[in-house]
Amino acid sequence: MSQPSDEFQNKVAPDAISLGLRDVMARLISVQFRDELVSEVTENLRTQLNTDRVALYYFYTRWKGQVTYEAIVNDRFSILGETGADDCFNQEYAQLYLEGRCKAISDIESEPIDDCHRDFLRSIDVRANLVVPVLVNDNLWGLLAAHHCRSPRLWTEADIEAMQTAAKLLANSEAIYPDD
Repeated sequence: MSQPSDEFQNKVAPDAISLGLRDVMARLISVQFRDELVSEVTENLRTQLNTDRVALYYFYTRWKGQVTYEAIVNDRFSILGETGADDCFNQEYAQLYLEGRCKAISDIESEPIDDCHRDFLRSIDVRANLVVPVLVNDNLWGLLAAHHCRSPRLWTEADIEAMQTAAKLLANSEAIYPDD
């Protein structure tokens, strides 16, 4: 069998490299688009709600996860990458969110919540909390949370609807799905 000529190899190799680079670029653009979409949704939501932080929490394994995106009014409120208090979230809470639960807490200091949950919210400087589920294919993908950090806050029905709409938009846009 004859070996391919140097001329053939020189012509094919750059084309293969070019195709590989195009694939890498396409994936980078896709990731950048998704990041921009999620960032825009969370920032618009934070502005609309006039709150200190909106965070997207992703469950990477059964009820353990981390904050993957956030929009913050001030860098001191950043919790990006935080994993949360795993002991506070269990199957019972997950089931409630799977059923569409929205949890609005106007003041963590006066709301009857588990001490574990209150301590966790204090640790990330939350005074008022609004959480809605992000459901993907009838599974609890994560949580979308609005945090008011500086004072109590009464959440309105419009606030809850805005959060639910944003969670559905993110779940349906595939912006939060990992690369294959």
